[in-house]
Amino acid sequence: MHQALTTKLIECPRDAMQGIHDFIPTALKIEYLNALLQVGFDTLDFGSFVSPKAIPQMSDTAQVLEKLDLTTSTKLLAIIANTRGAEEACQFEQITYLGFPLSLSETFQQRNTNKSILEAFEQLKAIQELAVKHNKILVVYLSMGFGNPYNDPYDVAYLEEFVSKLSALGIKIICPSDTIGVSAPDNITYLFSNLIKSFPKIEFGAHLHSNPSTATEKIEAAYNAGCRRFDGALRGFGGCPMAKDELTGNMATEKIIAYLESQSVDFGIDKIKFEEAFKLSLEVFL
Repeated sequence: MHQALTTKLIECPRDAMQGIHDFIPTALKIEYLNALLQVGFDTLDFGSFVSPKAIPQMSDTAQVLEKLDLTTSTKLLAIIANTRGAEEACQFEQITYLGFPLSLSETFQQRNTNKSILEAFEQLKAIQELAVKHNKILVVYLSMGFGNPYNDPYDVAYLEEFVSKLSALGIKIICPSDTIGVSAPDNITYLFSNLIKSFPKIEFGAHLHSNPSTATEKIEAAYNAGCRRFDGALRGFGGCPMAKDELTGNMATEKIIAYLESQSVDFGIDKIKFEEAFKLSLEVFL
């Protein structure tokens, strides 16, 4: 049996919530996140410090944070998109990780943040300095991590250039993200096996999107290639507004758990608490 600490589950309710048009009441967010904190996930991607005009759903992140029960071992991750957001997030001791989206696609970087990749790297330097100063750990998500629809450059060698630059900044956790649902077992295997071999000191995570029928084969490919960090969202809520297949969403956490259990991986989930959160998710998202 694998050791419990070797495989990390990161639950991403922020990712699942942020695209929902109707505002989810703050009290309900707090109730749901507190339920998730009892489950035993390694980390909870719970909110973001970004412009409320850009992501109105996350405008109450600071209020939500005040009411979270942080007596469990689960750590908190907040998404930030610029230096201002990082400065705000760094004021909260409760937050362990800052998550920053960096695109491999110049087109998507411009559309998503109105900045070039070069400008984003410059900002990352300042954010990493802030993170170190405030004892935070920066997690970089490489969006369009498995390809892009814009014919921008993409291959593993190109991706390795990004990882090398990030490593030079002192960043230790990097998560290729399947922004548009184009990952498949072959490119997942190729990407993670190459990256893990080339950068043994970096912790690589899989932020995959999938439709229900292809989820397990994607998880299996990442796991067999050596990935031990998996992002998911209960019931696969949220995901890819750009994906051509409307069934494509975040990787369903229950699919990740089912696969890991089939491989006798012990990762410390409380099944009863998981079921309670699973039921509550329907009140949040439907």
